[in-house]
Amino acid sequence: MAGSQCCSNPPTLDPNSGLGFVEELGGLKTYISTSSSDHSKIAVLLISDIFGYEAPNIRLIADKVAAAGFYAVVPDFFYGDPYNINGDNRPLLEWLKDHGTDKGVEDAKPVVEALKSKGFSAIGGVGFCWGGKVVTELAKSKSIEVAVLLHPSLVTLDDIKEVNIPIEILGAEIDNFTPPALIEQFKEILATKLPQVESHVEIIPKVEHGWTVRYNLDDEAASKSANEAHSKMLDWFSNYLKY
Repeated sequence: MAGSQCCSNPPTLDPNSGLGFVEELGGLKTYISTSSSDHSKIAVLLISDIFGYEAPNIRLIADKVAAAGFYAVVPDFFYGDPYNINGDNRPLLEWLKDHGTDKGVEDAKPVVEALKSKGFSAIGGVGFCWGGKVVTELAKSKSIEVAVLLHPSLVTLDDIKEVNIPIEILGAEIDNFTPPALIEQFKEILATKLPQVESHVEIIPKVEHGWTVRYNLDDEAASKSANEAHSKMLDWFSNYLKY
């Protein structure tokens, strides 16, 4: 069922994971990863799935973004209360009532403003599952300059119609939340905006919802699929996120 797919492969959270550090940004605890080759004015906002900013893989991805030369930030949009499939008595839908994407959008705005106040004139956003909806809303309002959606959830056709910044969408062949047929409709809508709005939409074969962030590092095939998606994401930012 859809819910089980969404919650499959839950990560073991680790507040000490990653090469970066945690500090407050825009009122939220935020994992920040930087590198010596940072583009001085370019930042990437990573918005997690329901398992939050202490999942080791999301921090690993942020470290990759930093290694590519960007200032990478992963805020804690759940205020220390990510979904806990093994220890949470609340069903997912009950948890979502307290952690809706609409609140995520509102919480993201001060983070974006905080980045701008630090001198970042170009900001990209990448959203995973739950975070995909938040990034889409930021794209619609042009709060960010470039967007990437990785197996997004809750994104509608009407949402995509309102996106007018460069956007890349990587969907999974096996996805009950945003199935391939819907991804194809996203592609058709975005194609009508070319060349004014650049887009790339792709359905990755033989992968499931969550494959880019909830993969097992010891699984060679799973890691390969995830790493390929991460490379596509980084290429998109390198090509379109300019200052």
